[in-house]
Amino acid sequence: MTEIDTHNLMLIVVGAHLRAEAADRPHAYRLQENIHRWFDRHIHTDGWPFEVIVCCDVWYLNNSNLRKRPVISIGGPGINALSAYLYQKLPTALAVENRLLVQLDVEMADLRVALWGMDAEHTASAVDLFMDKYLQAYMQASVTQVEPDYEEED
Repeated sequence: MTEIDTHNLMLIVVGAHLRAEAADRPHAYRLQENIHRWFDRHIHTDGWPFEVIVCCDVWYLNNSNLRKRPVISIGGPGINALSAYLYQKLPTALAVENRLLVQLDVEMADLRVALWGMDAEHTASAVDLFMDKYLQAYMQASVTQVEPDYEEED
C-alpha cells in the first residue's frame, strides 16, 4: 500500500466511539460520495484536487499536518472530539429547533465544518442540510482557496 500524502487531503472526521462508528460513519461515506460526484461534475482536469478520506477524530487531532486541510466533522461533541473542539470556534450557520447544528463560516474563509444533531437521525439531517445548502459553496472555496500544503524540502 502506498503512503497517503497528508498534504493533499480533504477530511471527513467521525468520532472514535462505537456510536459514531455505527451511526455517523455511514453518513461520512455518503458525504464522501457526494464530494466525489461534485468533483466529477466540476473538475475538468486529470484527477481530483484532493483525496477525500474518512477518519476518526483521534487520528485527525493527533496529526498537525491534517489540521491545515479542509475538514468536515460529523457527530456531536459527546462522541466526536473534533466537534467538541469546533463547537466554540465555528459560527452556527443553521440550527433547527435545538435538535441539530450546521456550524461553518458562510463566507468560506474558514474551511472547517461541524455537522451534528442531538441523535443519529438529527445528525443525518444536518449532513443532508449541509449537502443541500452549503456543499456547492464549500467545494468551490476548497478548490479555489486551498493549495497542497507541501513543506519545503532541504
